[in-house]
Amino acid sequence: MVAAVGVKRSDSNNSAPVRNDWRRTDAIAIYGLPFAELMFQAQSIHRQNFNPNQVEAASLLSIKTGGCPEDCGYCSQSASYETGVKATRLMDRAKVVDAAQRAKNAGASRFCMAAAWRNPKDRDLEGVCEMVSAVKDLGMETCVTLGMLTSRQALRLAGAGLDFYNHNVDTSPEFYGKIITTRTLQDRIDTLAHVRDAGIKVCCGGIIGMGEGIEDRIGMLVLLANLPTHPESVPINLWNEVKGVPVNDTAERPDPIALVRLLATARIMMPKSVLRLSAGRQYMSDELQALCFLAGANSIFIGDVLLTTRNPQAERDARLLEQLGMTSGLARGK
Repeated sequence: MVAAVGVKRSDSNNSAPVRNDWRRTDAIAIYGLPFAELMFQAQSIHRQNFNPNQVEAASLLSIKTGGCPEDCGYCSQSASYETGVKATRLMDRAKVVDAAQRAKNAGASRFCMAAAWRNPKDRDLEGVCEMVSAVKDLGMETCVTLGMLTSRQALRLAGAGLDFYNHNVDTSPEFYGKIITTRTLQDRIDTLAHVRDAGIKVCCGGIIGMGEGIEDRIGMLVLLANLPTHPESVPINLWNEVKGVPVNDTAERPDPIALVRLLATARIMMPKSVLRLSAGRQYMSDELQALCFLAGANSIFIGDVLLTTRNPQAERDARLLEQLGMTSGLARGK
């Protein structure tokens, strides 16, 4: 019987330990386990913390698109590249609330609002706070991603009732500088600290398939798992093809088994975090998605569009979940 480094086999009454002292060698050892053993350990830990037959359904809306001054080499909304995405103003609150209501009617329990800013101006933040409060009134969890925040801005969002703030680390510390130069990794860590200090839950993950190596993907997990508190949500995005951005020159779609191994490793390292299959699901077969759920993924974005890229249609998601005997609506524990 092979045991993952730092992970003890436990009975159904004991949860796997939550650690914040992962070494990269630990993560590499887990990732490299025989596939059946890796899946067994990941699924066992998953069952200790979540109902394995339920997934969270979330919806994502771009409330301010394009014109971002950052030079993220993967992003269709960067003003640095000609991607065909036109910059827009902040959406009207009533239209955002209407979109949230439609998402709720379609089965989403969390509504995520994204604005293409380096950091929000205070006058814009006021409008976002009004959106957050209005969506909360619908009975939905709320999440926003607005770029970098000051501690005061994080407190203002907390006062509006924000549940989650999304701010991804994107990749490993070693690969980070190859895709972004206008914002440091420490800038991102600082924003996460402001959010956490304000009492807002953290949604933080990254993107794979941009030309990074497996060691970079594992390095990203180590970075996330060694934060003072694990992110409550960890989105794993597959690189979405976007014309006009530098990542096109290095991008390579991840091997399906490598993706499942990464998710299983994430589940073992961050046992209580929600793992979301985010962008790029249109590239995934039903069989691959089923393996990802078995590895511990338990959240998806529903809807036809994620910001500016395609997403599997609701009918396909509903059919797949029905085939797997799974339901949307996340439930922790057994």
